[in-house]
Amino acid sequence: MARRLRPVGLDFVDSAPLRLVFVREVSAPPEAVYRALADDVTSWPRWFTAVTLCRPTGGGTGREVRLKGGALFRESVLAADGPVRYTYRVDETNVPGMRALLEEWRLSPAGTGTRVQWTFAADGAAPLRGALRLGRAGLGRAFRDAVTALDRRLTTAPA
Repeated sequence: MARRLRPVGLDFVDSAPLRLVFVREVSAPPEAVYRALADDVTSWPRWFTAVTLCRPTGGGTGREVRLKGGALFRESVLAADGPVRYTYRVDETNVPGMRALLEEWRLSPAGTGTRVQWTFAADGAAPLRGALRLGRAGLGRAFRDAVTALDRRLTTAPA
């Protein structure tokens, strides 16, 4: 059963009790990466293997995301500042112990490519925070694999 989380603002990315930050450089330009993140949300399952469904809601002001294993997230987009930042807050989830969750994707030029930074900012019960800290390596691997697959998809796509 999905539960409502505490609504947090953009400042939560810096003030969350748990912040996991991952960075990777890719060869695709920031504009292409941003379009894939923010405009083509239905394609996320094609490059982010943990995601089984991603669809826009509310005319693009929100998203519904399902992950392998059954996690469900109903989200509000807080910032869509292309091609620099894409940030969303989870409003409802079925993940036990979660109190607040915000994810921010920051993009910046890196030569002819893009530096992609993903911040996972969360608050939850102590067991959840501990599990997320222990799962940091797995989240990092999922991010790295997803961004690599996205870059491959963007750089091999026909023009």
